[in-house]
Amino acid sequence: MDSSSAIPVCFSVFLFVFILCFNLLRARTMRTSKSPPGPTSLTLIGNLLQLGTKPHESLAELARIYGPLMALKLGRVSTVIVSSPSIARQVLQTQDHVLAYRAVPDAVRALNHHEHSMVWLPPNQKWRGLRKLCNSHVFSAQRLNASRGTREKKVNDLLKFVHDKAVAKGSIDVGHVAFVAVLNLISNTLFSFDLIDVQSKTVQEFKRVARGVMDEVGKPNIADYFPLLRSVDPLRIRRRTEMYVEKLNQIFEELIQQRLQSRDNQLQSSNTSNDLLDALLNYCQEDGSQVSKNTILALFQDVFVAGSDTSSSTIEWAMAELVRNPEKLVKVKKELREKIKEGKQIEESDIPSLSYLQAVVKETLRLHPPAPLLLPRRAQTDVELCGFNVPKNTQVLVNVWAIGRDGQVWENPNCFDPERFLGSEIGFKGRDFELLPFGAGRRICPGLPLADRMVPFILGALLQRFDWEIEGGMKAKALNMEEKFGLTLQKAIPLRAVPVSVS
Repeated sequence: MDSSSAIPVCFSVFLFVFILCFNLLRARTMRTSKSPPGPTSLTLIGNLLQLGTKPHESLAELARIYGPLMALKLGRVSTVIVSSPSIARQVLQTQDHVLAYRAVPDAVRALNHHEHSMVWLPPNQKWRGLRKLCNSHVFSAQRLNASRGTREKKVNDLLKFVHDKAVAKGSIDVGHVAFVAVLNLISNTLFSFDLIDVQSKTVQEFKRVARGVMDEVGKPNIADYFPLLRSVDPLRIRRRTEMYVEKLNQIFEELIQQRLQSRDNQLQSSNTSNDLLDALLNYCQEDGSQVSKNTILALFQDVFVAGSDTSSSTIEWAMAELVRNPEKLVKVKKELREKIKEGKQIEESDIPSLSYLQAVVKETLRLHPPAPLLLPRRAQTDVELCGFNVPKNTQVLVNVWAIGRDGQVWENPNCFDPERFLGSEIGFKGRDFELLPFGAGRRICPGLPLADRMVPFILGALLQRFDWEIEGGMKAKALNMEEKFGLTLQKAIPLRAVPVSVS
């Protein structure tokens, strides 16, 4: 073959290879750019009408039709819903480096809270510094062990209050007294003193303000679905949140000023960081520190509001489930009698030996996760999940409530059955994606170590010392278990119960 005839042949071969490679690349691109399945969206509003008043339940129903990875259009915001453990693992672990950024609700922008909050900051240097500070000064095992005696004293104060109610044959709002106990446990860890008294008017105001913040942030907000409307705040949600945040700031600023005055009055020339507040104030005084007064205020809001609300809600749900299932209540009280020496009050160190009590907490968190939808994440770049393409800036929501009630994951998923966790290695510390009440990955809830101690300890103390009857003689099965959706999952009708002292 001469050179003149070889040229067309080579060109033909080159063209064939080029077309083949192009088609293969195009086919691969089409596969990887495939969007997750989902319901048809309406013009302008997308799938907003399908959310309903309980989005966690509505999204779980839609996932049964369209699958555990589902695409929705919420107004102008592209959203992906995750409803299975395997895909949750991809979001929270495998692709965590891409999906660790937050989609910030407009309410959280009140007084620029999102620019100082460890919860809402992107995973930057400031966020890492705050996280390290909390892990070393509040939630480390060494710090928590050192403050165990303080927590036990606060639980004793709670039991004394409940005992007085039992003597008077009065009822208590279980969620309310749990809220006060948790709040003061956190307060003593951070400030070394009680923030509020269970019988004071201050507790009602603080709870109202804290609950107000959680309600406003959890409300469906048209400004979140149509970002162009943020500047006008059409539902006034951000404005109401600002009012609540200002009240919280007033409380915390007063505490900071009191501590600064106390430090100035000290005779010694150096200060030792005995609690988080001291540590933060010391950091503020360092050159080049990223810890400012606004950072301290935002951190206190996050820890107090989220920590007290979620932990007290879990205790209330656990009590409600046990009262409603008396055979389970008998089992947990039997374990307390057998494992704890007669005449001895439960201590925090007893919790590891109380396997059924721990199973009750796990089962409560499965059925009633504090955050039914994990705080929204945002894709920093295009990312692939299960062969589907999730474009940059897509909002990603993990439906923890749906995973906890998935019949393919759990047997009899809607039944309260703590026995399912006996002998099981499944836990809620971010390693098992069937149970994710605190999330996983680098954005896992930093307060998990403290909640892991507080919730079973308070619950166990209330069950050891008292029997419980529903107010008004209501039958157990008639107890209302309706949920109130928000940033956290509250009991729609608070549990009121009558404590009866146990000898």
